[in-house]
Amino acid sequence: MNTTRPSNLSGGGKRAPLAPCPCGGRALDAKSKPAASYDTCCARFIEEGQLPATAEQLMRSRYTAYVLERYDYLRATWDPSTCPADLGAEPGPQWLGLDVKLHVQSDATHAIVEFVARYKTGGRGHRLHEISRFTRADDGRWRYVDGNVSES
Repeated sequence: MNTTRPSNLSGGGKRAPLAPCPCGGRALDAKSKPAASYDTCCARFIEEGQLPATAEQLMRSRYTAYVLERYDYLRATWDPSTCPADLGAEPGPQWLGLDVKLHVQSDATHAIVEFVARYKTGGRGHRLHEISRFTRADDGRWRYVDGNVSES
């Protein structure tokens, strides 16, 4: 599945409603249907300000925000104590795809999501394997805290 940055999702312009969401998520009512459109998947979080109900939804929307270079959304969903000050200062890689391996919510305010994201930089393909930690604040917002990362 090609989830490179779609030209119809780039900042400022109108989105094509049928563009597949970069995160590869499925529509809420679909188990085996094709990937959901951006409008029915991550746009509700990134563009409309809805709160992701799970850490996996937040992680998927954050992946999509990386693809779309929406650093405002990444900052807003990152725990302030661990968010890097220079986020977005360097050009990002070309994101190619996401595979969520595991989502475990240990209690009402803590969860982990394991995923593999594929990307290309300098003409070479790479895989980023991360086990991410998320916390949920009193206001109901999930936030990314940190993760254990391995790259190949």
